[in-house]
Amino acid sequence: MDPITQEMSSRSTEINSFTTTTTPSTAIGSPSGSSSAAGSTTVSSPTTLSRYENQKRRDWNTFGQYLRNHRPPLSLSRCSGAHVLEFLRYLDQFGKTKVHTQLCPFFGQPNPPAPCPCPLRQAWGSLDALIGRLRAAYEENGGKPEANPFGARAVRLYLREVRDSQAKARGISYEKKKRKRPPAPSQAAALPPPS
Repeated sequence: MDPITQEMSSRSTEINSFTTTTTPSTAIGSPSGSSSAAGSTTVSSPTTLSRYENQKRRDWNTFGQYLRNHRPPLSLSRCSGAHVLEFLRYLDQFGKTKVHTQLCPFFGQPNPPAPCPCPLRQAWGSLDALIGRLRAAYEENGGKPEANPFGARAVRLYLREVRDSQAKARGISYEKKKRKRPPAPSQAAALPPPS
């Protein structure tokens, strides 16, 4: 077996063993979430979460870890929009999107011809999706919608500012897409029924 095929085979085995060992399974009526073959008559089927749900859970755990590592440690009930902004700025160090500064000769060019020392940041689209998942996770974990720090005005303004600055720096315009409106009821009634 050539080295490439062998590596792909071993990765496939790793992925399969990972998915089988991390798939959550719960038994109905079992307080601990586990079941024994002799003591339970309920059959449990493994629950597979969607990609979105898995990502949401990972994001929620990451934010929880951030709060625990915060100095001083923060509880979720004391978390505000300002803490969410701190978290988003903290994530920038792991970004992969080149954002040109205004002093950079490539500022406003979508495809710069050479490398430059401008910083890497989190892309606006990634941050926007992250906030959406964390906003949903907050409410799913018992938070009140009106107290949701991920929906704070400061967070929305920050995301808008990031979007606009990245668009200018990269020479890409973000224009709002127009939604298609459903036909008005009078127009729908005037159409002949399909035969």
